[in-house]
Amino acid sequence: MNERILAEPNQVVRRFFALDTQTYQPGALDLKTKELLGLVASLVLRCDDCISYHVAQCREAGVKRDEMFEAFSVGLVVGGSIVIPHMRRAVDFLDRLEQGEAGAPGAHEHG
Repeated sequence: MNERILAEPNQVVRRFFALDTQTYQPGALDLKTKELLGLVASLVLRCDDCISYHVAQCREAGVKRDEMFEAFSVGLVVGGSIVIPHMRRAVDFLDRLEQGEAGAPGAHEHG
């Protein structure tokens, strides 16, 4: 879908997608840290597609399960109890990824 969107002649959309990609490049913060930040922000914003994407990206970046749960706890404290259903889906998705039962979602492209 991103290819279809980026094929349109809209510079605002293209620039936003480029900014998104550039944001997740290693810099003063490494990729692992940036993906954990993306995961926490997605939990707080309650975007299940984004949460799944960042869970998968965190795993690819080498984030361990206990580190992911620490990020879940930050999202829960910042976002409050309304985050719980989204955290449940995130843990379910993480479990399925670890068991090889789920593929990485393609909601975003940071690379």
